[in-house]
Amino acid sequence: YNAPVGKYAEFAYISALNYLLAQRKYTFSIGDSMIVYWAEAAKQEYQDALLALLNPIKDNQDEIHNIFENLRKNRPVVVDDIELNPAQKFYILCLAPNAARLSVRFFYQNSFGNIMKNLAQHYERMKIIRPSYIDYEYLGVDDMLKATVNLNSRDKTPVSNMAAMVLWAILQDARYPVSLYTDTLIRIRAEQGRVTWERAAIIKAYMIKNYKNMEGELCMGLNEENKDTAYVLGRLFSVLESIQMDANPGIKSTIRDRYFNSACATPASVFPVLIKLKNSHIKKLEREKESSRIYYEKLLTEIMDKLEIYPKRLSLEEQGKFILGYYHQMQKKYEKREEK
Repeated sequence: YNAPVGKYAEFAYISALNYLLAQRKYTFSIGDSMIVYWAEAAKQEYQDALLALLNPIKDNQDEIHNIFENLRKNRPVVVDDIELNPAQKFYILCLAPNAARLSVRFFYQNSFGNIMKNLAQHYERMKIIRPSYIDYEYLGVDDMLKATVNLNSRDKTPVSNMAAMVLWAILQDARYPVSLYTDTLIRIRAEQGRVTWERAAIIKAYMIKNYKNMEGELCMGLNEENKDTAYVLGRLFSVLESIQMDANPGIKSTIRDRYFNSACATPASVFPVLIKLKNSHIKKLEREKESSRIYYEKLLTEIMDKLEIYPKRLSLEEQGKFILGYYHQMQKKYEKREEK
């Protein structure tokens, strides 16, 4: 009575949807939404390939790398000895519960080749230097969204609408929703500056896609040529924390726990205090670890030469750069330890 649809069409689409939902292997949830997907030719290898690309596991990282490498070199994409047709029409339906009914969050249609290319571009933006104990390259959409929530809380699901919009943006290579970025920053602040590689990857991908002309500045690892004030301040904060940790081995609480949020948002009010603290730590290193003192003083001189002033405030975009500078410098420190 309230929709322009006939009884046969209603029966047909409900039967088809129930059939697709019954194939549990080819559905997955994201937030409170259920994702259903199928190829027009009804061949399961396309569904298998999409599931592997959206939510990679440790065991199929090489397979995914080969798929993207073949795409980049315009070679045929083969999955389980079957060549995938890039022109094959593919459909992705995102459903959400809505007061005893279903609502459609989005219905996406494209060729399978275009969907794979869009996913490849997303993973390229997400590439960032990782800790040595991380032995996989591709971070699935589900794991990516987990980085925006408190894993110690009862409800570990990301914000429902944001989760669906992130998937929508990835599939069509569109701008990421702002809430993905802000939720990641909120989570970092809530955990006193705990910047995991997943969160750093999200910030990097968001800034490259949503802000213009960022690709040259934001590298996988430390960019020592980057003179952006916010990025350099992030590097400086990381070095100041390292000096404190080296001067006080086994320290449980560092400047990150107390000052990270303030340094990231209002540097002018915090960095003069941190520089004073640094002087006492350097004196301790001078007595106990002369070689470390020389190394840190050279590094500080190099970084501070790139700074003209401490800004009173950093914008949301600049806070992202600060966090990336901090993360890159910290990973460089661990990299040097491994080399030793």
